[in-house]
Amino acid sequence: MSQIKIGIIGGSGLYKMNTLQNLEEINVDTPFGHPSDQIIVGTLAGIQVAFLARHGRGHHLLPTEVPYRANIYALKELGIDYLISASAVGSLKAEVKPLDMVIPDQFIDRTQARISTFFGDGIVAHIAFGDPLCPRLSRVVAESFESLELSDVSLHWGGTYVCMEGPAFSTQAESALYRSWGGTIIGMTNLTEAKLAREAEIAYATLALVTDYDCWHPDHDSVTVEMVVGNLQRNAINAQKVIYETVRRLGETLPESAAHSALRNAILTPLNHLPAERIQSLQAILKKYL
Repeated sequence: MSQIKIGIIGGSGLYKMNTLQNLEEINVDTPFGHPSDQIIVGTLAGIQVAFLARHGRGHHLLPTEVPYRANIYALKELGIDYLISASAVGSLKAEVKPLDMVIPDQFIDRTQARISTFFGDGIVAHIAFGDPLCPRLSRVVAESFESLELSDVSLHWGGTYVCMEGPAFSTQAESALYRSWGGTIIGMTNLTEAKLAREAEIAYATLALVTDYDCWHPDHDSVTVEMVVGNLQRNAINAQKVIYETVRRLGETLPESAAHSALRNAILTPLNHLPAERIQSLQAILKKYL
């Protein structure tokens, strides 16, 4: 199989891509265990892509239980250089309405119980993460949205994604705190993926799909499971349209990304001092530096 450059991770409500053709399911084992599910390889807009359901098909993994390192490492092994993440989120701002989409450019980390690095155990690396999402890939996603003229859906380009541990949602006091910090949306997964993708030198962009307002909103008590599920389904339809157009555009021109050289000056430990088994466990990430 030729190397695949474009990957898609689908979150809540987006467990498959109906527009994928020529499907093949691949089992990938990694030094960090098995990914969330089989990776589905197929063609989208005539371009070969890899799709992974973040929580597994059937949604059986809590945000904390998602094998983030295995997911990113497996995609890296397949050759992924560009990764589009679709994720359900809550809104922290009145103007960011349910069914809207957000392409954030910043994160705030509120996770506590997950590993968000491939390094350690004898190898030290400190990636630059001031701009945690790839601006060039994010631009392609935004331009794809704008070209579709989706009705009743607004795009908010830029903003801060607050990443909490979960699985419980915020208290009202926490939600008010995140709003005071300037948070735009809140979710439970994307920051961990973004950190690992940067270490793996993969350009990463988030397409965040707003399902409802967080608990700060005066009408939050009227939100029902049926409303959220309905919004997830409508969001998934719109997201697939945006992702299809994004992939089509990437098929014409792949943008350069600073993420593709993120490790160049980040690794402090001399690689020739590492045990062979540690190098082997990071082979997909380190091979161009060895």
